[in-house]
Amino acid sequence: MEKNVFERIYDVVEHVPRGKVATYGQIAALVGNPRLARVVGYALHVNPRPGTIPCHRIVTRFGFPASGFAFGGPDCQRQMLEAEGVLAEKDGHIDLTKYGWNGKDE
Repeated sequence: MEKNVFERIYDVVEHVPRGKVATYGQIAALVGNPRLARVVGYALHVNPRPGTIPCHRIVTRFGFPASGFAFGGPDCQRQMLEAEGVLAEKDGHIDLTKYGWNGKDE
């Protein structure tokens, strides 16, 4: 049976390694449709396995934590990323050139 789009999103997000982040649009492109960035957000908002699917590693295209991070807000997301070594700038921005995931298992 073919996986639905949420399942495909979860499969990709599970591959984002510790210490790296990916954008909503990047995840959408990796599941086959770069126009599904909002759908990625919806899928992560209802993450069925929060301890397994690392939705905290997904940020906006500008490198900011999600304002509506479903599991505790952007401060919680920032703290979770910092615990993995992903450090934000003073304005909260995460340097995607430094911490961005290349889309492949590392």
